[in-house]
Amino acid sequence: MSDFTLTIAGEAAPTHATLDVINPATGKAFAACPDATRDQLETTIEAAWDAYQTWRLDLPARRAALTACAGALQAAAPEIGKVLTQEQGKPLDAAVNEVMGAAAWFQISAGLPLETEILQDDDAFRIELHRKPLGIVGAITPWNFPIVLASWKIAPALLAGNSLVLKPSPYTPLSSLKMGEVLRDTLPPGVFSVLSGGDELGKWICEHEAVRKISFTGSVATGKKIQETSAPTLKRVTLELGGNDPAIVLGDVDPKAVAEKVFKAAFANSGQVCVAVKRLYVDESIYGKVLSEVAELARTARVGDGFEAGVEYGPINNGPQFERVRELVDDAVDAGGKIEAGGGPLDRDGFFFAPTVVSGVAEGVRLVDEEQFGPALPVMPFRDVEDALERANATHFGLGGSIWTSDVERGTELARRLECGTGWVNQHLNLVPNAPFGGSKWSGIGYENGPWGLAAFTEYQVVNIAKG
Repeated sequence: MSDFTLTIAGEAAPTHATLDVINPATGKAFAACPDATRDQLETTIEAAWDAYQTWRLDLPARRAALTACAGALQAAAPEIGKVLTQEQGKPLDAAVNEVMGAAAWFQISAGLPLETEILQDDDAFRIELHRKPLGIVGAITPWNFPIVLASWKIAPALLAGNSLVLKPSPYTPLSSLKMGEVLRDTLPPGVFSVLSGGDELGKWICEHEAVRKISFTGSVATGKKIQETSAPTLKRVTLELGGNDPAIVLGDVDPKAVAEKVFKAAFANSGQVCVAVKRLYVDESIYGKVLSEVAELARTARVGDGFEAGVEYGPINNGPQFERVRELVDDAVDAGGKIEAGGGPLDRDGFFFAPTVVSGVAEGVRLVDEEQFGPALPVMPFRDVEDALERANATHFGLGGSIWTSDVERGTELARRLECGTGWVNQHLNLVPNAPFGGSKWSGIGYENGPWGLAAFTEYQVVNIAKG
């Protein structure tokens, strides 16, 4: 597969240099993606600036264009989904659903309010508040959900009147390039561009003076670098970064029912979800039962190539992440942890790691303290819920967390005390387009989705009119 091209000024743009793309189910290269040059970035920026001059003027046309993008993505979902499974590893139905989710985000974003607000209108003054586009936006996206997370950035940025340059992860560039191809005939040339390449390309975008905002989803370490690189040009930044999300299970629940829900929230996308359950705290009165149920679910989970029928969980996406998960699990065992299920790689090609459940660990062990971002879950008992809350909050991370209890009122009060951007009660991972999503502490800066995410792609202008 070598027919992937950049999208620059609404047209296909090949390159001389390419990067191998690895199929995580085999561990071997199956395609090549273009490696964009700095000259191509300059051409892209020029086209984006030219397109911005007229794109920003017609809000109804932008709404119609986003609706058309939604339809184009829906129609292309099977095609893009197949590419996504090959480069990311997730099951094919999940990949197609991801593209459909992106289409839904475009459609919902098309209807978000973006009208002028009247702050004062009396005999003396009329004061208007306008939300104006920033200009050119750079979007840098991760490898776990490359299409839907891109849509969280593209759709509101374009609705606000900006033009946007998308730089996908070099581990999963092909589905984004394919999305660029699909949308070439739907959007005016230059409004939306897709450039693939390595880390150097991301640095060029972040330091470019013409780019007025960076929207990034990825690791804390990379987020810090992006903020540092963007600072000299005083760019706006939105950073959705990592999480080490706790789930606290009280003793008044059905252990089996809760275990099933928590397992899905921990191992979704093979644990490669920024806001997945990554630490599980269980009241000691039901700890043994919950641990047993979670471990059994891990042992019976169907892991395999995303194209195999009945597969629930695919491989870890890439070699470095595969080695990191193995390192954290081995470290937990060295620290006295007990493997209740899984514990290591599967005996097959590719980056397959058995769904792993670990007991006998606590804070101070890397698997508990760090974000594993893979199919490995530490399960820990607690005696007092106040202690569980303190342990849950004692981290630099603050993306999400959940409380599980039959007492919804109490669960709601406890969820409010979690130090995180989203606190769930009797659920986890429920992300909706009409609620803001972001993190506290080191888990991010700013918010995505809904009117709040749209506002992040605008700047305010007050127009103050004297009537006398």
